[in-house]
Amino acid sequence: MDMAIVGIGLYPFGRHAGVSAVAMGAEATRKALRDAGVTWADIQFAYGGSYGANTVGGEGTTADSMVRWMGLTGLPFVNVANGCATAGSAVAMAHHTIGSGHGDLGVVVGFDKHPRGAFGVDPALFDLEPWYGASGLMLTTQFFAMKINRYLHDHGIDPAVLATVAAKSYRNGALTPTAWRREPFSEEEIAAAPMLNHPLTKYMFCSPSEGAAALVVCRADRARQYTDTPVYVSGVTVRTREFGSFEVFSPALPERRAPAPTVAAAAACFEMAGIGPQDVRVAQLQDSEAGAELIHLAENGFCADGEQEKLIRDGDTAIGGRIPVNTDGGLLCNGEPIGASGLRQIHEICVQLRGQAGARQVPGTPTVGYTQVYGAPGVSACTVLST
Repeated sequence: MDMAIVGIGLYPFGRHAGVSAVAMGAEATRKALRDAGVTWADIQFAYGGSYGANTVGGEGTTADSMVRWMGLTGLPFVNVANGCATAGSAVAMAHHTIGSGHGDLGVVVGFDKHPRGAFGVDPALFDLEPWYGASGLMLTTQFFAMKINRYLHDHGIDPAVLATVAAKSYRNGALTPTAWRREPFSEEEIAAAPMLNHPLTKYMFCSPSEGAAALVVCRADRARQYTDTPVYVSGVTVRTREFGSFEVFSPALPERRAPAPTVAAAAACFEMAGIGPQDVRVAQLQDSEAGAELIHLAENGFCADGEQEKLIRDGDTAIGGRIPVNTDGGLLCNGEPIGASGLRQIHEICVQLRGQAGARQVPGTPTVGYTQVYGAPGVSACTVLST
């Protein structure tokens, strides 16, 4: 049984003093319910994720604490936690629920409220020794800089293209009313910003943020009971790392190299959907920093390793290009509340496929979109969405 998205809701990402993460999740869910024309009492199941709702300005210790905001109907609400791939994993679980006949109408929601500054993680949580944190490698800015430095070197890519990637995202963010960062920085301003971890400057990184996003999903054959603009989940996959892939919080680089988990997740997702990367008209890719978007273009099959520089400089990833990427500004302009990030991606693709994106609308009203999230310690989730 296929799955359709019939309602979408977003609590804009950014900083919201005095608003808890759970409250944001509840409001995003209410918006999605209104969009689908249903009530919370109609919902048969829910999946949700929140990395830190119980630690910073949150209420409750799990994502399903949100039910006291929505109504105590007794529905099964399963909490999902899978790093930055939390939301994509929750969508996969919803797809399995509908596909197995265990529910016809459900909600997928994610929300988080992170403090300012880089994410702080205890090495012990990932079974790593204290030296790993003491060396600074738990700081993701340092790891991502090491990874993109090696990648640029191995594939002969000019580091200057990183500023081009970021500038495109800031242009898109300036066109997005719900974006947090709406100032269109130029390539020159981005390149001249303070260097955090070479070759990545301040404006090439996303920031932890606050926000929520939600979907109402149903059996595909019943989608038009709820909306005239359903978006179908043609493919959804989750994959973890293989031995030899160099991922976040890797303590060593094995002699035998293996592809990143995104490579396997993307290939399986396209196979499930029965299409290829060439059929995608608009994409959302994980861009924790500008280098991640560049690497993920190849890992998801939109080009070969080393071809990104020409693709980007030719404008192929811009809104009017061959494969527009991160049309709402991505993580650079919206920040990353971990539990909600992948659902923001899907929200944006739904808006694009519905033809409701306004100034940032991809020309020609696309019919196929794609999302990809990637998180520690090496997990990726992908979706193919279509009308």
